[in-house]
Amino acid sequence: MSAPASEAPDRSDPDPPGRPASTAPAPPAWRPLLLVAGGAALVLLALSARYGYHRDELYFRVAGRHLDWGYPDQPPLVPLLARAITALFGDSLVALRVPSALCVAAGILVAGLTARELGGRRRAQLLTAGAYAVCPFAIASGHTLSTATFDMLLTTVLAWLAIRWVRTRDQRLLLAAGAVTAVAVNVKYLAPVALAALVAGLLIAGPRDLLRRPLLAAGAALAAAAAVPGLLWQARHGWPQLDMADAIAGDADFGGRPGFLPFQLVLTGVVLSWLWIYGLWRLYRSADLAPYRFIGHAYLLLNVVFLATAGKPYYLSGLWAALWAAGAVEVERRGAPRGWGWAATVPAYAVTGVSTVLLTLPVYPVATLASTPQPAVNPDGAETVGWPRFVAEVARVHRTLPPGEPATIIVGNYGEAGAIDRYGPGHGLPRAYSGHNGYWYFGRPPDTAATAIVVGPESVAGAARLRRFWTDVRPAGRIDNGVDLDNEEQGKPVWICRGLRGTWTELWPEFKTLS
Repeated sequence: MSAPASEAPDRSDPDPPGRPASTAPAPPAWRPLLLVAGGAALVLLALSARYGYHRDELYFRVAGRHLDWGYPDQPPLVPLLARAITALFGDSLVALRVPSALCVAAGILVAGLTARELGGRRRAQLLTAGAYAVCPFAIASGHTLSTATFDMLLTTVLAWLAIRWVRTRDQRLLLAAGAVTAVAVNVKYLAPVALAALVAGLLIAGPRDLLRRPLLAAGAALAAAAAVPGLLWQARHGWPQLDMADAIAGDADFGGRPGFLPFQLVLTGVVLSWLWIYGLWRLYRSADLAPYRFIGHAYLLLNVVFLATAGKPYYLSGLWAALWAAGAVEVERRGAPRGWGWAATVPAYAVTGVSTVLLTLPVYPVATLASTPQPAVNPDGAETVGWPRFVAEVARVHRTLPPGEPATIIVGNYGEAGAIDRYGPGHGLPRAYSGHNGYWYFGRPPDTAATAIVVGPESVAGAARLRRFWTDVRPAGRIDNGVDLDNEEQGKPVWICRGLRGTWTELWPEFKTLS
């Protein structure tokens, strides 16, 4: 019986060296895979409206109304998506987060299919899909509209396409990879790095005839064309992404370079991190996985690159599914490593899933969140609390100004500016301005507004900084989220500043910051 068309090899390349065994893969375990994917998406959607916006989501709302081919910190696709969602559904937090939940569900399915491409049957597919479904980073990023969620999915798809191409040599997959990359480069500027690592892995491990494939050139041209508008925007604005990369490298999140490798264990789930480590090892030891060794090369290359450039451990998240798949396939064939059989069982996955929910999702009453371990493990959760109270305090200070005194609002970051954009109209507040990242490009205050309400900076040194720009600086309030939660806004002073030392045209460049 002939192979189905979707599984038929490319007849223009009969049995080249290094091709995997031509036996047809097992059928996809669609029903259980869909149950796992659907279950994860339902949990995310059920909890999506608890607490409030993340600061990035507040930024995306406004960036979507200032659409451009780029921003200093990101390409345009996620702001464009935020604009489309708010245009169709209004300010619905659930609607804003649906795409991320769907990304997680899609990633779970692709992870299972990756195991299938490596020769995995039902058990291997479910072990891989389950590892993605309970992965702390995948679930945490899937709770909010985030560039990282899309980046993880798109790189997971690229790895799957590369593995499938090695098995089938179907050139159409190379064009598909170009199309996926075209989307990815408009989500995150780092997308080409993962693709370059996969290509480098293929050139090191083989098959090296990849470069002779005509559709590879077509896919590369498609991806390059999609990147051109963003590159032109960066060039026109002095390549701010390079400064942004330096700012990120100086951030000590995830323990800096010393924490780069250990935090990968935390982000993938400590109990289940053995599976991708085992998969990486077996890629170099198993004859069955030898044709796919390029995945191991790509992963190791990315570790070197991101360690050298002070990148974040989650930048490798798009390759975790392939490593989980390699480990799961070897477990299915040979059993788990000695002493680790328990970690490939349903209870181990259940324990990891429960701990992931408790540490990454908004399951606690907001009043008790500060007393739980979640803010320390997942600070992003704390960033979704307190925005209405933040805006209410700014509005209270604004009401203390004499009637008719024109004033502008200056805040320290795009989340604070986005919060005033979202909730300020209900308090009669004017728009806020910030020099943070892309918000600096959204406009400067009018020169007629010599008085300003400024949120932060803190302490005596903060007041001294403000006096560089205003002659009269007085404290007028303080931000309190009401639940004693230590996040970036908690405790910030609110100042009334008068006597602007110049025009905003002259001073606004000094407010520009990247972080």
